[in-house]
Amino acid sequence: MSKLRVLIVDDSSVMRKIVERSLRQAGLDLGEVLEASNGAEALAEVNKGKFDLILSDINMPAMDGLEFLRGLAGVESAKGVPVVMITTEGSEARVVEALSVGAKGYIRKPFTPEQVKERVAPLLGGGQ
Repeated sequence: MSKLRVLIVDDSSVMRKIVERSLRQAGLDLGEVLEASNGAEALAEVNKGKFDLILSDINMPAMDGLEFLRGLAGVESAKGVPVVMITTEGSEARVVEALSVGAKGYIRKPFTPEQVKERVAPLLGGGQ
């Protein structure tokens, strides 16, 4: 399988780096990893090209993760791309809402590389 093109969306630059490091520690074959600090920036990146995986926070300024998910629905290059929410969100209702608008899974912060692999690998065909 070719190297993965991944988009990490979080308003914290430190958290974006932690997510990338966790993906690498989980053994995923990462190629290009792009970052966005909110949903609006993420939508702009998705409109420029296709990703194999998107990981997004829920709570962000400008455009939150749920608005981002709703916006992805109208982007042809995003069809079939798994989106996993990474969040401190304690409310089960917000997680259920994310899943109902297109997220394929979620990871609660703080997390381990093993938890990331557990949630992400099956979405990539498990062949990672």
